[in-house]
Amino acid sequence: MNIATTPKVPLLDLDLLKTLVAIAETGNFSAAAEVVFRSPSAVSMQIKKMEGLLGRPVFIRDSRSVTLTEDGEALLLHARRVLALNTQIISQFIRPDVSGTVRLGATDHATEAFLSDALRRFAQTHPAVSVDVTVDHSSQLRANVARGAMDIALVTCQTADNGTGEILRRETLVWAGLKGGVAVEKIPLPISVWEEGCIWRKVAVDALEEQQRAYHVAFKSSHISAQKAGIRADLAIAPLPSSTLGGDVAEINQSYGLPTLPDYAIGMIITNNASAPVNAVADHLRATVAMR
Repeated sequence: MNIATTPKVPLLDLDLLKTLVAIAETGNFSAAAEVVFRSPSAVSMQIKKMEGLLGRPVFIRDSRSVTLTEDGEALLLHARRVLALNTQIISQFIRPDVSGTVRLGATDHATEAFLSDALRRFAQTHPAVSVDVTVDHSSQLRANVARGAMDIALVTCQTADNGTGEILRRETLVWAGLKGGVAVEKIPLPISVWEEGCIWRKVAVDALEEQQRAYHVAFKSSHISAQKAGIRADLAIAPLPSSTLGGDVAEINQSYGLPTLPDYAIGMIITNNASAPVNAVADHLRATVAMR
């Protein structure tokens, strides 16, 4: 074989792969630009360069959204593997400043809404820190931190609750039901909530009792996915964060006269005398949870 005439295979720069992953995870060029610390125009140029090297498009763009092509989906899988391998290689030779294990607890909603992206990005910058996650309800998470069985917990609380460490994010709580459903018309009102320690249950029940509205707990689960199943079956309505609504699970119209629910917050509790790895995770959560 004549090496001189063998066509050279182009190399995809790691920065191009990072940008591809950022766009895929955030859904648009502007948000991805913040993640990779570039301007939106620079991100656009990177994608043009990548598509030029590959000779085919990786994104379909329109005025409102960006989606991966079939080739883009395949490239995304490879990009994540290459970036993970790069992190592994570097961590073999560079002694990490921070290493250890962090025991992190979170509610079902916080896990679904924030943790997957947050922990993926944390692993990229802190490859020597392992994060062990436990999903539980807020009262148990508080108890675990208090007795030293957990290092950090993300819990739900009232926005004015000064006893829940540090407020990371405030969200609107609304009554949710099946779009076009009739559960909201039943007497007593069937509701879906969790146990006594759940803040969503407390504010919902307090509001109904203040309104002197008859209700009963028809569906009980600590998981939003299960509560939504109860809503979709039109068995009950539920107090849920507005950010979790969509599809056939919708905010109930004000014409039904349900009491207005107060906002709630996601708070972070940290163990006393936190180690460097614990503080690193806490700093990352402060930044990422507030951004979402």
